[in-house]
Amino acid sequence: MVDSFSRLSASVHGGLLTFPVTHFREDYSFDEGGYRRHVDWLFNFGPSVLFAAGGTGEFFSLQPTEYEDVIRAAVSETGNRVPVVAGCGYGSALAIEFARAAERAGASALLLLPHYLIGAEERGIEAHVSAVCRSTGLGVIIYNRDNSILGPDSLTRLCDRHENLIGFKDGVGDIELLARIRSRLGNRVFYIGGMPTHETYAAPYKAAGVANYSSAIFNFLPRFALDFYRAVQREDHLTVENGLREFVLPYLEIRNRRKGYAVSIVKAALACVGRSAGPVRPPLIDLTDRDMQDLRDLLDAVQLQ
Repeated sequence: MVDSFSRLSASVHGGLLTFPVTHFREDYSFDEGGYRRHVDWLFNFGPSVLFAAGGTGEFFSLQPTEYEDVIRAAVSETGNRVPVVAGCGYGSALAIEFARAAERAGASALLLLPHYLIGAEERGIEAHVSAVCRSTGLGVIIYNRDNSILGPDSLTRLCDRHENLIGFKDGVGDIELLARIRSRLGNRVFYIGGMPTHETYAAPYKAAGVANYSSAIFNFLPRFALDFYRAVQREDHLTVENGLREFVLPYLEIRNRRKGYAVSIVKAALACVGRSAGPVRPPLIDLTDRDMQDLRDLLDAVQLQ
């Protein structure tokens, strides 16, 4: 486990992390060929870790059998050249099933997404994380977000109890809480920035000691995403500010118009750049015609620069 942790930690700190969308046909069936082509295309731009069937990959809409196919396809296309981290979630029983499926499919680790629907006491979330960690030999990365938030005490106990708890992804945006967690855990885990469209938060997170993050924008503008990431790493504030003003913030204005657009807009952008991934599955909705045109105009402008 120590060697596995070291390899994955080195990959996490080695470059930008990507969350590919999951491709569907018009009848909502999984388009494995399209997905494989997309993963292969993304790999050419050099992501350091690929997160399959995460939030951007519509994990929440996948059947268990489809899920294993998605993870297996991602592992096959990357050829073990970069780690594939598999999304995992729901209640403990289902999360354990997904964890075991990811292990069968050859994933390198798990990203444990927030549990389903309900709020829960922290000790209950702690028990949930423990159950998943005990069920698998894979490394587990906790995603602190939404209704599933753990503090320093719970995380310390979990790290003491489970050697395979190896990473912490923050989607809360509370810098004080993040600082307390990092102060307590130190280098026991690696840290990933995971706010929605994290480019907006990348510079302040780097200042807080969390330099690496996952990018949904990498799906459709990989060169922009990489250039922005590198500007953050070298603290090129002018390039970061220009990127935010010229693309990221206008993109967020469209994303924020409807619930669920955080995923829908990524697939819409892929269609705009000629690499369609098909529709999103209900209950998500695709972009309206007006929103699609606004996104197309924005992408045309940024790609002409």
